[in-house]
Amino acid sequence: MTVSAGSPADLAFGSFSENGPWVVDPDHLVWRGGIDALRRRTRGEVPQLLRRRRLPPGARVVAVGVRLGWAVAAWYALDRGQGRERSRAGLSRRLRLAFEALGPTYIKLGQILSSGQGIFPEELVSEFRLCRDQVPAEPFAAVKAIIEADLGQPLSAVFSHMEEVPVAAASIAQVHPARLVSGEEVVVKVQRPQVASLVRRDLAAMSWIAPALVGRIPVTALANPPALVELFAETIVEELDFRLEAENMLDVARVLSETGTRTTVVPRPHPRLVTRRVLVMERLDGFAWDDVAGMRAAGIDTSAVLRDGMVAFLEGAMLHGVFHGDLHGGNLFVQPDGRVALLDFGITGRLEDPQRLAFLRLVMGGTVNDLELQVSALRDLGALPPDTDIRAVIRDLDLEGPVQDPTQMTAEELTAQIRELTKALLSYGARMPKELMLFVKNMLFLDAAIANLAPDLDLFAEVVRLAEYFATRYGDRIAREIGIDPRLARVDLDGLRASMGLPPDVEGITYRELQERRELIRRRMEEHARRRERAQGTGGWIGWASRRAGRLVGRATRR
Repeated sequence: MTVSAGSPADLAFGSFSENGPWVVDPDHLVWRGGIDALRRRTRGEVPQLLRRRRLPPGARVVAVGVRLGWAVAAWYALDRGQGRERSRAGLSRRLRLAFEALGPTYIKLGQILSSGQGIFPEELVSEFRLCRDQVPAEPFAAVKAIIEADLGQPLSAVFSHMEEVPVAAASIAQVHPARLVSGEEVVVKVQRPQVASLVRRDLAAMSWIAPALVGRIPVTALANPPALVELFAETIVEELDFRLEAENMLDVARVLSETGTRTTVVPRPHPRLVTRRVLVMERLDGFAWDDVAGMRAAGIDTSAVLRDGMVAFLEGAMLHGVFHGDLHGGNLFVQPDGRVALLDFGITGRLEDPQRLAFLRLVMGGTVNDLELQVSALRDLGALPPDTDIRAVIRDLDLEGPVQDPTQMTAEELTAQIRELTKALLSYGARMPKELMLFVKNMLFLDAAIANLAPDLDLFAEVVRLAEYFATRYGDRIAREIGIDPRLARVDLDGLRASMGLPPDVEGITYRELQERRELIRRRMEEHARRRERAQGTGGWIGWASRRAGRLVGRATRR
């Protein structure tokens, strides 16, 4: 979509709506003064928060242990014997309620769990989706006090009306529709009271516990718990200052404009009404992300919505080093004209140029099935140590071996393969760096979105379409930056088939068909888990976690 002559002047700078309540001029936003120094100071606070303490922050460790212990005990007494599905649902609900009671940091953890579709049990993912925007709201009196303190004016001097019931309430803040005294319709994001001090206490407790989890169980060892806490600290500390979020909005809008991606729009932050705890922005509305029936009834091509979103995300990450870092259904509206309104910029991926080029090599390596290029890109992103022997990794992980169809493997064979792969990765010091984790999390969301928006999309054809788009539009630049000309490189569908465990004679596969394969594998693995439970008796990971939590709480209490 091009910018017409009568459009607002700020559309030359960013991808905003065509009928904005004000015009954004980056050089005349009062809250932007010293924004780069503020970002540096905020990032510099993280090492201090994560410093290794000799003694644990005892009171908080005890509080967390008691709250989670009660949740597990109630599940054990009331839900555990009600059948596998009801048992899982009961435990997930009790953990979600415990996380909400423990406050913002644990609610944010719940939000991360809610993005793990395909990784965590579906009951857990579904339950923790409630942490996105259905967290109990703060009383309006507390909201009013924060707004008046930060803006330095009575509420009535700024707003002619404000809804007392928020439209969304999540871990750090809640959002209220309002109308300015000058008549513009806006939404106001307000930080929860005392959230900054509570988050810092929780980070201190997490950073003390995390090293004790290294190597305890393979999944947490691979994820690197201290690195996860570091990621958590980096993202949540920046979320505590809404001036940084407003700047993220401008940066993403600028990238979308520079790439010509007018199919995604960003709300305009107010020129003056932005502080550390208050963010006033343009109000954007549309269809909920999962309202596929409503979109199609309005004539919206949901497949096009998905394609445009994927292109915008990849362009931002690979070519500009800036991308929205927390895609989920609560952060997206689809407007009646088919454009996507992108919301909530507290977590935004920012890549220095070496990291950006590594991402570019990683995606190009996957397109042409160049294993050395992909593994070296992962190394340069920090997923592997700098001195990693690339050929040895490929050999030890058997990445060049014959394709195995997971639907033809037994659960025991699948489990053994996963165990061996995890063991090999750990031996190389594999970890999940922040930027890669945000990238993968977003890709998982977009993958899951296909199921709702375009389940009959031919995945092979879409990969070819994406490759042709980037080759045609950015071929010169990509060739110059990483030495691979995508206009001359053939998309290796054999490598794509191999990544999906498909035989070489498969010409195409829809997402619906892929989901059927995944469901078959999931059922097989669950049956294997049930057989193990029956063989080993009760307890399992719950027993391990309870015993471990008891020891930690006891140790903290004694000290």
